[in-house]
Amino acid sequence: MSASLFAIKSLFLRSMAQKRIEIRNKKASYLYEFVETFIAGIQLTGTEIKSVRAGKANLTDAYCYFRNHELYVKNMHIAEYEYGTYNNHDPVRDRKLLLKRSELDRLEKKVNERGLTIIAVRLFINERGLAKLEIALARGKKKFDRREDIKQRDAQRDIERMRKKF
Repeated sequence: MSASLFAIKSLFLRSMAQKRIEIRNKKASYLYEFVETFIAGIQLTGTEIKSVRAGKANLTDAYCYFRNHELYVKNMHIAEYEYGTYNNHDPVRDRKLLLKRSELDRLEKKVNERGLTIIAVRLFINERGLAKLEIALARGKKKFDRREDIKQRDAQRDIERMRKKF
């Protein structure tokens, strides 16, 4: 009996490992220039982590702010868990991010003294099954910077096409 339970559990864990959850904020790299990136843990409730594992989260308008020397993410939408009862969560509540104190102090200092902001770039599940949020210390791009990026991307595409022909 115990051998069969072990086999079922190992099959379940392998299937979970194969299904990689990675939710990206695609607008972020277009609108912002990343200065530095960090990987932070997120403080989630039970129904929130189940929704994240189902891939039902959105980072489009998410940004981070400091409150009482702690970092929170705002406007990160995690859909309600469909099998949740009255214990279901608020989809857009502010969620606490977990970083080392030295990283928090450095981020807070940079955000306060310069024109920088902290944005959510990527939400993923690591090897241990924990939800992690990649955040970036970012500077907003001007319109001409965005146009220049588009030109460089198109030029790179043309170069690749030429290489494939010859």
